Amino acid sequence: MQANDHEAMFRAVVDGDVARARALAMELAEAHGDLLAAVEQGFAAGIRRVGELWEEGEYFLPELVQGAEAMKAAMELLRPALKANRGGAPARAGVVIGTVRGDLHDIGKGLVATLLAAHGFEVHDLGSDVPLDAFVTRARETGSRIVAASALLTTTMTAQRDLVRAVDAAGLPSRPRVLVGGAPTSEAWAAEIGATHAENALSAVKVAEAMVR
Repeated sequence: MQANDHEAMFRAVVDGDVARARALAMELAEAHGDLLAAVEQGFAAGIRRVGELWEEGEYFLPELVQGAEAMKAAMELLRPALKANRGGAPARAGVVIGTVRGDLHDIGKGLVATLLAAHGFEVHDLGSDVPLDAFVTRARETGSRIVAASALLTTTMTAQRDLVRAVDAAGLPSRPRVLVGGAPTSEAWAAEIGATHAENALSAVKVAEAMVR
């Protein structure tokens, strides 16, 4: 396997091959390859394709879960290497991230958290089904400048509006801004609630960089 074999990484996730994804990630880390390119063009591209196949009705829940497990296996191995690549450089800014209350979807949010950390942000991942006060409390504790909230259901995306209001009402010294994302969200929705929108995990990094620039 070449350290830049992004197609193999892509296929491992699309095929839900956990062992293959883990092996490819291990080889990549040991070869000191281009980790960010591998994540973005290989593994992340694979999980996006899994999501597309799910939406198109080609994949069902077992395939979706298996693809997510393959992605997770690769990220668990690559996360220490991504962190080590930063060579002790100071973090750019703090980001508190989580999936909103009532929503258990964790794949997309986890990918955003991984890519933000790889690009030098200090990431505080609260997981899924996160209540509003947990976002606010963590932002206060860490002085984070971004509070990022994912919602994958139309029934839970309204919690993003509540989060914007809660962050504003808290009057935090760091004056964090809210970044929202997830399948039912849009630029128009973010503008309506006073937040910033990211279309996917890759764009989330660029958006976050612009937010703290």
